[in-house]
Amino acid sequence: QVQLVESGGGLVQAGGSLRLSCAASRRTFSRNRIHWFRQAPGKEREFVARISSTGDSTYYADSVKGRFTISRDNAKNTVYLQMNSLKPEDTAVYYCSTGDVWGQGTQVTVSS
Repeated sequence: QVQLVESGGGLVQAGGSLRLSCAASRRTFSRNRIHWFRQAPGKEREFVARISSTGDSTYYADSVKGRFTISRDNAKNTVYLQMNSLKPEDTAVYYCSTGDVWGQGTQVTVSS
């Protein structure tokens, strides 16, 4: 079973950028559609973005459309989430997932 490890979170000021990475443990990762979700304190986990196995199809939540970009490099078994124009409301723990397998999450904090 593939394992996922997120990284790249941190503290950033509003308007800043971060790039999250989701590294997979197995080459079969390239067969998986990958999702990014996030969970803010006291709130339910919410969908952020997804990308097809080949990377040619992406989909975003309305709240991040135009600011976030999901991409993948199957040669490196890694999916990325480039986050620009960050807002305090983007503060959350960000998770990547195949739908069945979840990473441990990475904290993103945006200060105003």
